[in-house]
Amino acid sequence: MRKADIISQKIYSLDELRKEINRWRLLNKTIAFTNGCFDILHEGHIFSLSQAAAGADFLIVGVNADSSVKKLKGKDRPINTEESRSLLLASLLMVDAVIIFAEDTPLELIKIVLPDVLVKGGDYSIDEVVGAKEVIANGGKVVINPILPGFSTSGLIEKIHRL
Repeated sequence: MRKADIISQKIYSLDELRKEINRWRLLNKTIAFTNGCFDILHEGHIFSLSQAAAGADFLIVGVNADSSVKKLKGKDRPINTEESRSLLLASLLMVDAVIIFAEDTPLELIKIVLPDVLVKGGDYSIDEVVGAKEVIANGGKVVINPILPGFSTSGLIEKIHRL
């Protein structure tokens, strides 16, 4: 597929995403959801997203809005704007839909999506994952994927500062 115009079509508003989810559900397709800042895309993100995509027919990625990243990561973040981060994620083959959320957590978005598989990377337990209770109550499952060692946005930023 070489159609660059398809990339921006994978970035959804909430209303557009609801319609797409309904279409996928009518086709009996499964949906995975993951989220994050994805400030500087790196190999660890690709690994995590690939693992998330393997769990369902479609992968939705929730991206923290710039204001949310600033609250979570500090005044010097994000490095890349929410538009830039969304565009990069939408250009990846394993990502089917991208949506920006401004809240501190994706809980309200997860309640709307109600994915079959909620995927989080890292050192979480299921009871620490935002939205896990809602997804499980709806018959879905929560998957904690390992983080690829040696790759982090904070680590990359530190490395750049040392140059």
